[in-house]
Amino acid sequence: MTADREAVKVIVRCRPMNSREKSIKSKSCVFMDSKINQCSLVQVSESGAPPKNFTFDGCYHTDSTTEQIYSEITYPLVEGVLEGYNGTVFAYGQTGCGKSFTMQGITDPSTQRGIIPRAFEHIFDAIDASPNMKYLVHASYLEIYNEEIRDLLGQDCKKKLDLKEHPDRGVYVPNISLHPVHNTASCEALMNQGWNNRSVGATLMNKDSSRSHSIFTINIEMMSSGDTGEEHIRKGKLNLVDLAGSERQAKTQASGDRLKEATKINLSLSALGNVISALVDGKSKHIPYRDSKLTRLLQDSLGGNTKNNNGRMSIPF
Repeated sequence: MTADREAVKVIVRCRPMNSREKSIKSKSCVFMDSKINQCSLVQVSESGAPPKNFTFDGCYHTDSTTEQIYSEITYPLVEGVLEGYNGTVFAYGQTGCGKSFTMQGITDPSTQRGIIPRAFEHIFDAIDASPNMKYLVHASYLEIYNEEIRDLLGQDCKKKLDLKEHPDRGVYVPNISLHPVHNTASCEALMNQGWNNRSVGATLMNKDSSRSHSIFTINIEMMSSGDTGEEHIRKGKLNLVDLAGSERQAKTQASGDRLKEATKINLSLSALGNVISALVDGKSKHIPYRDSKLTRLLQDSLGGNTKNNNGRMSIPF
């Protein structure tokens, strides 16, 4: 990635109204102009009030497809990972806004297959098309629940794992299980296994609300031989992140464990927002990675690392 290319891209995707919103006759207040990537919010309750306008790197209305988003936003990022860069794709937003729909997707129609299965297919199609390269691919899947790291593919999914830092390796989880993967099907099998182990719970806004952040990581080692027989090794890493939704207690009516979970979720999302703001600003001398487990884990992909100062990030909202 050259210095003049953006390390952070932010897009916004608007979901259709759900059955609850339709039943109470809610009115749409979102308008998008994809030509200038502008999202406008109209204050329905205040007739004549000017709209609030926001500009992004991409705007996708309710009729958009995940196929379109992947092609325009995520495809170049995954290509970068295959070149030896670090990349991260987030889904960020309020609980029930469609994050998992964008990341996991559905199989019918095929245009709404998720970012994650599309990335799997993209990677192994590229590997199959490069017979002169040798590849080693490993996957891991973890969640951050109440600021505790858990291995979703481990023998004990509830066991708390440590977070450590090394001068060469950067921030890492020592005992996370790494699984060799050889094709799209093996990646999807691991994802489904881990998905079933995630922490979920019902709130007023979402009956299957994710109560944790999950990170599916694909590590790729690529080896090629030069003209004189020397071997060249590159390493790329792709983080596919499905964040727990931000919540307002007044709307979710959360209490007890659900309220505690929501508090931790909101704090870590706030820390992530602060890191992204500091990175985008470009003038901040201090990036607050240490404010949460989430930002520490993704530090090398958010802002680069000692061996590769070209971390890439794409954030679908």
